[in-house]
Amino acid sequence: MEPGKMATQMISFQKTVFDNNFMAMAMVLDQTEQLTNTFMNQFPWVPEEGKKAVAESIRFYKKAREDFKKAVEEGFSRMEDMLAGK
Repeated sequence: MEPGKMATQMISFQKTVFDNNFMAMAMVLDQTEQLTNTFMNQFPWVPEEGKKAVAESIRFYKKAREDFKKAVEEGFSRMEDMLAGK
């Protein structure tokens, strides 16, 4: 097998592994968000400021998660382009 094709297959495999692991992590984080929201809604003693802070944290980690995914996907794309000679 030629080295370029083998490297392309390795990158493809690594991308698939990343996608699967990222999806699993995202599911855990989404379930944690749902659990947190349920907790916040069931306990009236949690102040509104606390609820806002938690909601802001959730928005922050979702944006960071998507930014991270975009950066990794861009890296994979660049690597594929480099191996393809583009």
